[in-house]
Amino acid sequence: MKQAEIKNLSAEDVQAKLTEAKAEFTKMKLAHKISPLENPIQIRDLRKTIARLNTELTNKQQ
Repeated sequence: MKQAEIKNLSAEDVQAKLTEAKAEFTKMKLAHKISPLENPIQIRDLRKTIARLNTELTNKQQ
């Protein structure tokens, strides 16, 4: 998800996306440990998306 897309979301939407992304990240990490993913760069991208969502959520709560 791009930063511009995240800025347009409400605080509740950001929280929902964050929960969803964290669940996907956990699932992806486990799948990668069992058998390597075809594209392990997805893990890094998802981790960065989670960081963007956390940052935007913090900004919206202030």
